[in-house]
Amino acid sequence: MANKILIADDEPDILEILKYNLEAEGYEVITAKDGDEAIEQAKKHSPELIILDIMMPRKTGLEACNILRMMPAFRDTLIVFLTAMSDETTEIKGLETGADDYLTKPVSPKVLVSKINALFRRFNKEETGIIKVGDFEIDRQKYVVNHNEEEIILARKEFELLALLASKPGKVFLRNEILNQIWGTEVIVGDRTIDVHIRKIRQKLGVDCITTVKGVGYKFEL
Repeated sequence: MANKILIADDEPDILEILKYNLEAEGYEVITAKDGDEAIEQAKKHSPELIILDIMMPRKTGLEACNILRMMPAFRDTLIVFLTAMSDETTEIKGLETGADDYLTKPVSPKVLVSKINALFRRFNKEETGIIKVGDFEIDRQKYVVNHNEEEIILARKEFELLALLASKPGKVFLRNEILNQIWGTEVIVGDRTIDVHIRKIRQKLGVDCITTVKGVGYKFEL
């Protein structure tokens, strides 16, 4: 069964071009022309990946993403922003709402399809096993983090980043190493992407267990 992708953009030409190219790749594509319709279509079709423009009528892509992430059904759904807004502040806001990637227009359909293929390849790899470090239990198959028997909710990339660091306590993971293992070599993201996710993990855990090694990377230690 083909993976379903929802594309939300208020420009009909962009919707048509992306829909054509993604369907040619074998994906099932649903479209929406504004933020409200994106939410309704997501609830109706349960897509595996959602592409959101930011500047849309009725609800912006940021608002739609935030609403979807609050719904249990879309906690782990892949969400990508595709927008003409290339400023750093908006990109950070996008990542902080729970987006898995942030791409700026214009982007060629071939490049977009390649990036989406890379996202699916990475997230379709099943990782099994439970990591136990101190009072933490990280279930890589169920994407669940427990601390002192209390479940902590993390977005998918936050979880994968924590699991990577906790897999080898005390080891310093280089920034490039983190980027390659969590976001992959086929997806271009900046260093600030790591910083945003580390900050959110720290806030949600409420425990000082991730150490910054200035100019090098991060390590997990209790």
